[in-house]
Amino acid sequence: MQKAALRKSKPDALDADRTCNISSTPLNEEYGFHDIIGQSKKMREVFDLVEKVADCDSTILLNGETGTGKGLVAKAIHQRSKRSDKQFISINCGAIPENLLESELFGHLRGAFTGATSSKQGKFELADGGTIFLDEIGDMSSDLQVKVLKVLEEGEFEQVGGSKTIRVDVRIIAATHRDLCEEVQKGNFREDLYYRLYVIPVMLPSLQERRSDIPYLVSYFIDQSNQKNNRQVSGVADDAMAMMMGYGWPGNVRELKNMVERMVVLQGDGDISVDDLPAELKTGQHFEPTSTIEISDEGICLNSAVTEFEKALILQSLEKTKWVKNKAAKLLHLNRTTLVEKIKRHQLQPCNI
Repeated sequence: MQKAALRKSKPDALDADRTCNISSTPLNEEYGFHDIIGQSKKMREVFDLVEKVADCDSTILLNGETGTGKGLVAKAIHQRSKRSDKQFISINCGAIPENLLESELFGHLRGAFTGATSSKQGKFELADGGTIFLDEIGDMSSDLQVKVLKVLEEGEFEQVGGSKTIRVDVRIIAATHRDLCEEVQKGNFREDLYYRLYVIPVMLPSLQERRSDIPYLVSYFIDQSNQKNNRQVSGVADDAMAMMMGYGWPGNVRELKNMVERMVVLQGDGDISVDDLPAELKTGQHFEPTSTIEISDEGICLNSAVTEFEKALILQSLEKTKWVKNKAAKLLHLNRTTLVEKIKRHQLQPCNI
């Protein structure tokens, strides 16, 4: 049975050109940039942008659907920055009750409120000299938005219950799945804070927008799950992979990772087949390129859309034929030379065992 999931290798210098060389920037083994997996055009653009902005102190706003890896990108930016030897502090502003979030961010003095039996440093103070990642900042209340704005503009704040001004040198990376521009228009988010955050915006693509990365992600997550759960799953059958590449993935990479781990744990060893796929993947919304691609009011770049779709089909045909180009060309009704030219243009390379 053919396996569509890409396998990881540890090549020597002579084999480097034949491995899954995903990015010209520093790679996490053979798969991607730091802990971010991807080789699609959209992800390469994200990697390139991270490289350009990592060593500056400008505020960065990450935007993308839930599960697209905003936390991983924030951590990669910190790791590539001049602050990498200092703390990286992450806090999910949407997961903490409003009455506790202020204390978490700015700290409090003993007796500042009921239950404050001792003083506590906040995340901003702990991150002094390093980076603070404010995830889901769009869920933050208006009162706290004012205090975060003060830190951005003046680099200072007061603890809850305190009057002493604390100064910090912190690089702020914020993230949200919301359209903050729309939230500003609705009156839910402060305009002045929005513009302070919107210095360097980074848009993370959904998994639907980077389908050619799915085999790489699946392979990587299989390796992780095998090690974590003491399993020996070897790959995914080609028809099962085709179904995975066609699925809508509303939960994006996070959903894919959890689903792969579930299948690895239940399968134990061997290949994952169509019969092993969860019911929601078989019955859920699948990608139909002729009907589900919608043109927004801003329009769509036809050339880019066609290029990404062509790239995904070529990669799927190559994996289906174990990278035998003659067979892949026949599947696509192309001449072998034409296919080779397209492989070079798209910079597709296999990850070998």
